Amino acid sequence: MGVKSKAAAAIVVLLLFLGSLWLHCEDADKETSVSLQTETDCPLHIVSAEGGLDYHWDSCLKGYNQENKIHQLYNSSVVDEAEGLQILELCPGQTFQVSLLLSHLLAAPADASDVLLQPYLSSWDELVKFIEALGPMVGMISKEIKTKTSIIRQLALLTEKGPEAELGPDELSINPVSPEIGSGTKNNVETGAYHSVHSMIAMELSDGVVDFHQQTDSGCRTLLRLHRALLWLKLFLEKLSEMPEDGGRLRSPSDLCREAYQNTLANHHAWFVRKAAELAFIALPERGFFYKLVCVQNQEELSAVLNRVARAIGEVYDRTQKALEENGMLDLP
Repeated sequence: MGVKSKAAAAIVVLLLFLGSLWLHCEDADKETSVSLQTETDCPLHIVSAEGGLDYHWDSCLKGYNQENKIHQLYNSSVVDEAEGLQILELCPGQTFQVSLLLSHLLAAPADASDVLLQPYLSSWDELVKFIEALGPMVGMISKEIKTKTSIIRQLALLTEKGPEAELGPDELSINPVSPEIGSGTKNNVETGAYHSVHSMIAMELSDGVVDFHQQTDSGCRTLLRLHRALLWLKLFLEKLSEMPEDGGRLRSPSDLCREAYQNTLANHHAWFVRKAAELAFIALPERGFFYKLVCVQNQEELSAVLNRVARAIGEVYDRTQKALEENGMLDLP
């Protein structure tokens, strides 16, 4: 085998490692495995994961269906009044929809400082589509994110139904939005242990699920891994939205993504995972691709849209950060 062939083989191996270790720290995760029965119209996909199985679902895990709608987005804690009155429409022919992502993010903040897990996980569903749209090299990252969101959903289902429960197609999303909300009728949106970040932390601490010295299959530990990845995406979108100064050239998305990664997730990754990630970022598409992805015509329009998304992510991130910090969970093993 020649030198070039050996180099190519080494790159492939590194990228394969990246797909399975993206959200891991120094030790391999022990993921929760739960056997779920579904109807034929709500397929259950099973893929290999380190030391176990990763169960995740397609559209049946959406807590609320927002297809083919126009979303008027407003949340005074995230966007100012002028921006909130703007409307983002669905982009035809695309899997990733920035309007859906923003609507999920704006629905996540609750009360003064809490975060609702249903829209939080729905935001990740859309962010996974965003990552997968960037190409197969970067798209491998989404596998580990899907594993993490599935773990929290499975824990919520087990809490609701018990480990022996058989779940129908209408029971595969945590805290589905109910038309009875606001009518005074209590349901799992209002009372479920996994309905928000605060309620999940309180329950898992009370039940002794969280271990501060060794790995456990807890929702809090899983949330921390997603939380770290969310900061990476927030920083990447902020950098991608920047306008050039004094007529300068725009930096490549590849460089921006790598820089965002180095300032965030790289701090929690082993050396070979960092190198594999940087190789994957080389394959990122050029800036024109991102214009099409969010249905804009130029950098100015892209900047307006991505700034709104980044601020919405920031609100969710800051609330989650505060909750984890107050409970000493920012360094869970």
